[in-house]
Amino acid sequence: MLLVDDLLTAPVKGLLWIFEEIHKAADADQRARRDEIMAELSALYIALEQGKLTDEAFEAREQSLLDELDELDARYNAEDAADEDEDEDEQADETSTDDANVSGGRVQDQQATGHSS
Repeated sequence: MLLVDDLLTAPVKGLLWIFEEIHKAADADQRARRDEIMAELSALYIALEQGKLTDEAFEAREQSLLDELDELDARYNAEDAADEDEDEDEQADETSTDDANVSGGRVQDQQATGHSS
């Protein structure tokens, strides 16, 4: 029976693995872009200190980089919040199922013994 179960669940497990790999790659790309922005900001500050940039050019470029960084952080935080919500929903479902099983068990016990609460 276990072999049949494994054969039936293999496509689903395969798809889950593919989605996990895609998620890992997207996270890696997002971290890489964040690192690139931080490096650009560092180079920008150095260029300003060396007098290679005007204040206006520095502020414009800095603002666009910081906006992009904020956007990346917002997306990352939104994904984390969604993951936490899913975890909470799964825990709530498990708890309600457990509660229903316990309540159902009590009703069955009461019916079997002829008592009611």
